[in-house]
Amino acid sequence: MAASATRLRRLASAAVAVTACGGAVLLTPSVSSNDRASGRPTVESLRQIINDPSAVVPSRTLQESALISSKSGPLDILVVGGGATGCGVALDAATRGLRVGLVEREDFSCGTSSRSTKLIHGGVRYLEKAVFGLDYGQLKLVFHALEERKQVIENAPHLCHALPCMTPCFDWFEVVYYWMGLKMYDLVAGRRLLHFSRYYSAQESVELFPTLARKGKGRSLRGTVVYYDGQMNDSRLNVGLACTAALAGAAVLNHAEVVSFLKDEGTQRIIGARIRDNLSGQEFDAYAKVVVNAAGPFCDSVRKMANKDALPMICPSSGVHIVLPDYYSPDGMGLIVPKTKDGRVVFMLPWLGRTIAGTTDSSTSITPLPEPNENEIQFILDAICDYLNVKVRRTDVLSAWSGIRPLAVDPNAKNTESISRDHVVSEEYPGLVTITGGKWTTYRSFSMAEDAVNAAIKSGKLSPSNECITSNLRLIGGDGWEPSLFTVLAQQYVRMKKSDGGKVVPGVMDTAAAKHLSRAYGTLAERVATIAQNENLGKRLAHGYPYLEAEVAYCARNEYCESAVDFIARRSRLAFLDTDAASHALPRIIEILATEHNWDKSRQKEEMQKAKEFLETFKSSKNAHFHDGKHQ
Repeated sequence: MAASATRLRRLASAAVAVTACGGAVLLTPSVSSNDRASGRPTVESLRQIINDPSAVVPSRTLQESALISSKSGPLDILVVGGGATGCGVALDAATRGLRVGLVEREDFSCGTSSRSTKLIHGGVRYLEKAVFGLDYGQLKLVFHALEERKQVIENAPHLCHALPCMTPCFDWFEVVYYWMGLKMYDLVAGRRLLHFSRYYSAQESVELFPTLARKGKGRSLRGTVVYYDGQMNDSRLNVGLACTAALAGAAVLNHAEVVSFLKDEGTQRIIGARIRDNLSGQEFDAYAKVVVNAAGPFCDSVRKMANKDALPMICPSSGVHIVLPDYYSPDGMGLIVPKTKDGRVVFMLPWLGRTIAGTTDSSTSITPLPEPNENEIQFILDAICDYLNVKVRRTDVLSAWSGIRPLAVDPNAKNTESISRDHVVSEEYPGLVTITGGKWTTYRSFSMAEDAVNAAIKSGKLSPSNECITSNLRLIGGDGWEPSLFTVLAQQYVRMKKSDGGKVVPGVMDTAAAKHLSRAYGTLAERVATIAQNENLGKRLAHGYPYLEAEVAYCARNEYCESAVDFIARRSRLAFLDTDAASHALPRIIEILATEHNWDKSRQKEEMQKAKEFLETFKSSKNAHFHDGKHQ
């Protein structure tokens, strides 16, 4: 604890320096000029930079300048797509000493990576298919995912944690079947095991999960088998990847779109891309020895820029999730039913103080803003109703969203009948490496980012200074973080805030706010607390939620938050947790962002309109108003 306090005091000094300059900080490049001059940075120097409590990512202006300057000396790798895979590729390549750029059309984690199940898992279903189908490919996927599951948690301990998941059994055959299957899951995990699975009697199960039904479909509950997987705050983990890559030397730029590829006139090899800055409207060329296409569901449209006759790689699948009040499930225990009446998996998981339930798996079309339809929402409500002893109401749905899973087909495979949930890496056009498929859990390892960087190195004949080191590289905010850090925040800070009359009044840095800051920002939470205290931005953005005004300013200065939607959807999770609360918070969020980014009235009005349209795609109940002091 003493070590944490010392670190926090150092962090406080850095935070005060940042706020004293009004947040307009332009730092020196992440990697020193000596390292640049000598050719490549050392692994240790990168680790020190990323874990430096006083480090601040280079500004968006500097990042764009770095991409523009690639004309005089091409980047080694230009990544297209800022989701988990794209940011994972950028971080991997940068920490190998390569010159890296990344562009994302919207915002980091704006697509599939922010609309996940929030689980870091090996895939129990894949193990079942591997055993009964004698499918080595499925077994390999489980091995890789379980290997990565604990690694992801260790690399971002503030954003990820182990979560017990309960599987109800309504006859003794199910008890034996699930117990044996989950014990095999433990065995496959080996040294990466989170906790051992175990059986609980019906009475013990109801004590652990009070809303669990004792009877279902004419059968009585015989007990449950509880096993452990990981849970994450997916978009904040993605933003952490982007910021860590930036500190490692990558030039990452959100709201920047590839409009065409640059090709060598003689060889026709891709040597870069024409980029449009969607915030300013200006276009520029970025040159690179290899372009990595990590655009998720949109990777086919990127491939068609290089070859209009390219065969599709993506078979899009829709996954719908809903958010319910916290009283549907206990804090710290999830419920997973491996097979519903139509064979699909359904779950209820505690997440950020609410209950997330899902999911569907159906074919869909590719669109930037997928929307759940009422049938999918009702399917989830009906499915969980079969396993609960309380009435599940449509009016309780606080938010509902749809995400597109980019299931992949290898265009080079002779047999394309089987759609894989594993990743695919392909270079069909010289200079363009495509990585797609896979899942969040395996974004980093030899299953995804590492594999894509290896392919890019081979394609461009690049010379990295070292092998992949991201297995033991903690993301920004993770190094030195401890679960008890929130107590330091609660003890040492107050939340100065302006009352409705404009008077500045002190507020308590209560446990809920302190825990949230610690979990969302890790060791950098002190910076947010400093802003809340010193700049009178300590007021909550929405009643019943721990998000503070100071977070808007912090994210604008330190996390490339460029729009209101960036904040409500990905820097905070208000849009996903409660669309009504997010809507009420928008005016103040836009007011703070306008101060940070010098927006005029026209831009503020535009931001409000875009945010409202975005929230309309989250199909919450219009009648979801509560009067218990939590959800108003």
